[in-house]
Amino acid sequence: MAGRPRSFDRDAALAAAVEQFWRTGYEETSIAMLTRAMGITPPSLYAAFGDKDRLFEEASEAYFARTCEGVDRAVARTDVHEAIAEMLDGTARAHTAAGTPPGCLMLTEPRLAGQRAVVQQRVQERLEQGVADGDLPPDTSTEQLAAFLLAVMRGMSGSARDGGTAEEILAIASTALTALPPRST
Repeated sequence: MAGRPRSFDRDAALAAAVEQFWRTGYEETSIAMLTRAMGITPPSLYAAFGDKDRLFEEASEAYFARTCEGVDRAVARTDVHEAIAEMLDGTARAHTAAGTPPGCLMLTEPRLAGQRAVVQQRVQERLEQGVADGDLPPDTSTEQLAAFLLAVMRGMSGSARDGGTAEEILAIASTALTALPPRST
């Protein structure tokens, strides 16, 4: 027996759920908040997405995919210094963009440590490529530098959530760039 056809746009509802989780975090987000933001009823939420946990998983995966697109674009630059500069600049601008909640869901939500580890690994791989290309000295600790850069991005997110302006967050990004070792000679 087929159920009633869905009377809402699932993608739009998922985008609204992403924004609600982004604004309030998993723990503080209630089903009532989600259904209000998504414009659906609780039975529709459960029918379309399962429970809050499954909705959060799907929402955070969608958010993470968009985040990775930006990181991947940045780290694709041929010079590692330019790649990291673009990544930090893009992060700062995303954290303070009008029309979205401040900060970053992936960088601030405790449940998303696995996603942060993936981003850190991608950054580390780009730094390792920078060492191989001679853009960074051979003794560069790519693991430590990648951990530092992720910590900077998490700090930028927290600063934006605390009301930091775009200029303030961009200044943090600019300062972090000074931690990159100069080109290998």
